[in-house]
Amino acid sequence: MDYQPLIQRWQGGELQRWAELLQQQVASGLSQERYGDLPRWLQALQELPPLQADAIHLNTSRVGASIAVPPDAGTTQQLQDALRKLHPWRKGPFELFGVHIDTEWRSDWKWERLQHSIDPLQGRRVLDVGCGSGYHCWRMLGEGAAQVIGIDPTPLFVVQFWALQTYLQQDNIWVLPLAMEQVPAKLHAFDTVFSMGVLYHRRSPLDHIQELKDCLRPGGQLVLETLVIEGALGDTLLPEGRYARMGNVWFLPSCDTLLSWLRKLGFVDVQLLDVCVTTTEEQRSTEWMTFHSLANFLDSEDSSRTVEGYPAPRRAIVTARVPGSWEPVS
Repeated sequence: MDYQPLIQRWQGGELQRWAELLQQQVASGLSQERYGDLPRWLQALQELPPLQADAIHLNTSRVGASIAVPPDAGTTQQLQDALRKLHPWRKGPFELFGVHIDTEWRSDWKWERLQHSIDPLQGRRVLDVGCGSGYHCWRMLGEGAAQVIGIDPTPLFVVQFWALQTYLQQDNIWVLPLAMEQVPAKLHAFDTVFSMGVLYHRRSPLDHIQELKDCLRPGGQLVLETLVIEGALGDTLLPEGRYARMGNVWFLPSCDTLLSWLRKLGFVDVQLLDVCVTTTEEQRSTEWMTFHSLANFLDSEDSSRTVEGYPAPRRAIVTARVPGSWEPVS
């Protein structure tokens, strides 16, 4: 997992400040002393069989790689065994040489809900906050983004990204083992910033939105997806204790409240793209994520409520722009 090419690429440009910090940040985020399971995950990377892709698939629901002559059964089993050692796989799906990684989330459904309604990504530098293993990052690259940077503080997800990169081998996509707090302040260096499934985990949602805004260049676009509730302007749910068995859920605003937060912080052209209730077809347990999932988090007698009695997960996608005239990255 060599990040030196990215550090060198950022030298002398808009991301110089980040380049100066990145080596130390990566070392901390992938510290084997800090994360005891990391050596086991890195060993799984070493066990991936040497396969050369004939085709890379970034614009299909299953991101991945294929080969004209399918690998033999032994090689396929080796590939599957190594990938399974990186369990649980949350975001996807992926397919590598016939091995379907059926992830907990059908992240392709979320992508389909937004891909035709956001500003075209062609030629843009993109940041994906809380990207997991990078599924949406690959889809952004498939849409023609010039560079895609994903950040996620969970080392397992970073290793999963590198397992895919072993075969996809694209030099303009990276997943960094970082939290949002580690991104240098006021970079103003990205054309599009995504934050999907993060806002409700933040104790201060307005601070998070401001941090996202500070990453954007003038005229850049924010794509934000988060849990919401039905309600009027000003309505917000602050769960007591857990929400859908998650202990780190803070603010679930109504859609009108969410849009008002964005306007309050100076965004313009604020739009609501989609609202939908999350189903057990979109988020579920699989052979690649065998832990409890959404079906276990809902009331067994009333699927419109969580086990705690709150409204079941409902998600909204909104977009907004930073004032100014957007120009392509030179």
